[in-house]
Amino acid sequence: MKTRYELLLILDTKGKEEAAKDTIDRLEKDIAKEGVTVERVERTGRQSFAYPAKKMEGGYYAAFYVQAEPAQVAKLREKFRLDSAIYRQYLHLAKADRKPAEAAA
Repeated sequence: MKTRYELLLILDTKGKEEAAKDTIDRLEKDIAKEGVTVERVERTGRQSFAYPAKKMEGGYYAAFYVQAEPAQVAKLREKFRLDSAIYRQYLHLAKADRKPAEAAA
């Protein structure tokens, strides 16, 4: 059974916005190639870190909302760990989409 996940990636674009867009498109194709359903991609853009890390002042943030099996998620995480364009990856279960009226009831 597929589960909904939010995958937040921080990209090391070395200051090139065009490189971030190309990398996100490539990652989206790689995710789909693994049989994972990509619901949507939020490109948050470049953000500064609270403090410099590994000589980086900031990174390009992108959130992927996907539906996947746990085995597929493990495979993606390993693939992303080896990708030099990805500085950090955070994965957690996505919250259920609720309308404001449903949340208040």
